[in-house]
Amino acid sequence: MIQEYVPGKQITLAHVIANPNKAIFEKLGLDAQNTALGILTITPSEASIIASDIATKSGSVDLGFIDRFSGSVVVCGEVSEVEAALTQVVDQLNEILDFSVCPITRT
Repeated sequence: MIQEYVPGKQITLAHVIANPNKAIFEKLGLDAQNTALGILTITPSEASIIASDIATKSGSVDLGFIDRFSGSVVVCGEVSEVEAALTQVVDQLNEILDFSVCPITRT
């Protein structure tokens, strides 16, 4: 049996870290005045560009990191704004581009 991984259109991780340790922001090179991080993993990885656009237009969040090769996106800002940004990304990628999505989790 031969198995192949064929990625579909999906968000595999959508997570909010509320009030993380300030050292996490510093290690990521982000402003420690933020109160939350939002993390997304998306395939195909090019969709991370679309997700970043949606997130930054949804409210007052900053783009902390985007990698169009791995599909990783990190946004930062206030907890409510980060949650709203991730909600918009998940909803719009699902509705507009028919992505399979995961629930948004939070710690």
